[in-house]
Amino acid sequence: MNVLWIMADQLRFDYLSCYGAKHIHTPHIDRLASQGVQFNRAYVQSPICGPSRMSFYTGRYVRSHGSTWNGFPLRVGEPTLGDHLRELDVKCSLVGKTHMTPDLDGMKRLGIEPESTIGALVSECGFDAFVRDDGLNPTLYPYRHSQDYDQYLRDHGMDGDNPWEEWANSAIGPDGAVLSGWMLENAPYAARVPKEHSETAWLTTRGIEYIEAQGDQPWLCHLSYIKPHWPYLAPAPYNDMYSADDLPEVNRTDAERNSDHPLMQAWMDMRVSKSFSRDEIRDLVAPVYMGLIKELDDQMGRLMDYLEQSGRMNDTMIVFCSDHGDNMGDHWMGEKDLFHDCSARVPMIIYDPRKQADKTRGAQVDALMEGIDLVPTFIDFFGGEQMPHIIEGRSLTPILHDHVDQWRSYCVSEYDYATRGARRAVKIDQNDARLVMVFDGRWKYVHVEKMRPMLFDLKTDPEEVVDLGAVDAYADQVARLREIHFDWSRQHHNRITRSAAVVEKMTDGQEPPGILIGYANKEEIDRSDRPWPEHADR
Repeated sequence: MNVLWIMADQLRFDYLSCYGAKHIHTPHIDRLASQGVQFNRAYVQSPICGPSRMSFYTGRYVRSHGSTWNGFPLRVGEPTLGDHLRELDVKCSLVGKTHMTPDLDGMKRLGIEPESTIGALVSECGFDAFVRDDGLNPTLYPYRHSQDYDQYLRDHGMDGDNPWEEWANSAIGPDGAVLSGWMLENAPYAARVPKEHSETAWLTTRGIEYIEAQGDQPWLCHLSYIKPHWPYLAPAPYNDMYSADDLPEVNRTDAERNSDHPLMQAWMDMRVSKSFSRDEIRDLVAPVYMGLIKELDDQMGRLMDYLEQSGRMNDTMIVFCSDHGDNMGDHWMGEKDLFHDCSARVPMIIYDPRKQADKTRGAQVDALMEGIDLVPTFIDFFGGEQMPHIIEGRSLTPILHDHVDQWRSYCVSEYDYATRGARRAVKIDQNDARLVMVFDGRWKYVHVEKMRPMLFDLKTDPEEVVDLGAVDAYADQVARLREIHFDWSRQHHNRITRSAAVVEKMTDGQEPPGILIGYANKEEIDRSDRPWPEHADR
């Protein structure tokens, strides 16, 4: 048995037709959903790439693994999926993006050479890197990688100092000038790279090559795409496949723009939010975002065809998800900030090849799930034992096999906004720049350190445009969810070196052999069945 774990970057759940989108058709992702289980309420542990992925890769909340922002290293020694799977003799490999930043200082302190076998695994978040591709220029951003794709482009006649940027993420304007994909106004132009050599197509090819190269050892392949993440530039014909007329109506209100919450005001006043709040910008960018999703879906069709024709559908669990969404102008914001569903809720489809999953094929499940649930699901799939003292997620096998609806009573997502300009605008110290979302399936509560909380009722306000956090009539809900947050915050999350079974055994045994504390005489020891120390006279 094997696992193919597919992750798209910055893909909104509601831009897939299997999740109800009417403005775009994604038949190949729909096809996977029809053969597996579609989770309708899956939430990531942070709406930002790095911390979200570190939670996906460790099965632990952001507060537990400590990598709270992009570029904040995952500390040496933090257990990862790769560590757990190697104990089960399962190969754990990467094809694509992780956003992993290695803890170089920690490795230096421990004498671990980054080029050593252990150093390489620590640097790659526990993955055996078949291909690492995070995009950007590796000279300017040493924790990002695109060398393999750069070489591929050069091998196909697309040269330059940084082919990733100069070909895959640049266009040719009407006057023949090279235009940067970083500029939103250039989004409608076709990327210089032909579609058969795009990053999405190339990663699909490399994923297939990885699968074909495997022998008898069971494997997990993390096929992790960069798109539809910015730069919002697509190869022809995907660049102009859609227009502004195809877009869903933007989700925002004037009342929301005039929020009395200081952090929301600061966030809506950031440059990226102001840009995507302009209709003319959204009308240029969102159609290309859709084109990138359509390209991804076409490559999913190619991948699905290969898996079916090669017989891999019989022995491979397939997971499709994203690391977070994209605001795309909703709520007067751009990027993937904060916890609205367009950002923190993600698509999650799991195909289980085992016979026990036959009765749930094509099911849509409304049970709350979190990204951290995947690690224990994979360990369970490969026959490993659960480790709740380390892994904070729960195996989804009961849902995949028996369509269990009641799973967890709430989801948690976290946001460290210490590096964001909004923090300075509201005059918050970096140590207090923390947000925590608690969502119980109806009420979405956002703890804002040093400010009042936010509250949304997704039953009466599914668009999440009415903040009830300051309304007295909802004080009881605020208090209830605040207590849930407090309870979650008090849970053990760093006592990972001793399992519950070991702790119980230590409790039964009291002090270690030879350690006698508080006994008045030997008779008390005899009555307690404690061993008398060797060589002692009395």
